[in-house]
Amino acid sequence: MAVRPDWSTVRDLLHDRGLRWTPQRRTLIDVLARTDGHVTGAELVERCRELDPTTIPSTVYRTLDVLEDVGFISHSHAADGREQFHVLPVIEHGHLECRRCHGTWEIPLHEAADLVAALESGRGFAVDVSHLSILGLCAACRSLDGTDGPAPQASTVGTPMMLNPPST
Repeated sequence: MAVRPDWSTVRDLLHDRGLRWTPQRRTLIDVLARTDGHVTGAELVERCRELDPTTIPSTVYRTLDVLEDVGFISHSHAADGREQFHVLPVIEHGHLECRRCHGTWEIPLHEAADLVAALESGRGFAVDVSHLSILGLCAACRSLDGTDGPAPQASTVGTPMMLNPPST
């Protein structure tokens, strides 16, 4: 069983990083301490503003950055690019998102293991599963199309093309 972060230490951690303990930061910590699962920054701002209307997004996002640095939260990106936050500790996982109904599901490490191993051995690429998002159609949406059979297999012929080469 995972142990929740000790939120009582956050005030000192923020002070150590040059951030003041403001009412808005206290509100964010209260909101995060009661949060399970995925939550976007915008949702956190909204939840904080319900408790303290003076909360501003820059304070929330700056505090989230520090909380990630010290290991209280992590972030990932949904298929549409939205940044999502997880209160730690969580089991590392990726995400599936249906492009039609926008349902999302977690991909536990054991389900992603074959893909991670194939990318490591075939390309020498180490995958950060916590940032893995796969867009497709869920079973329910596929059945609406009559495409509920197995997904087509990708060809393994040829060398993969790099879409955005790293800048040097």
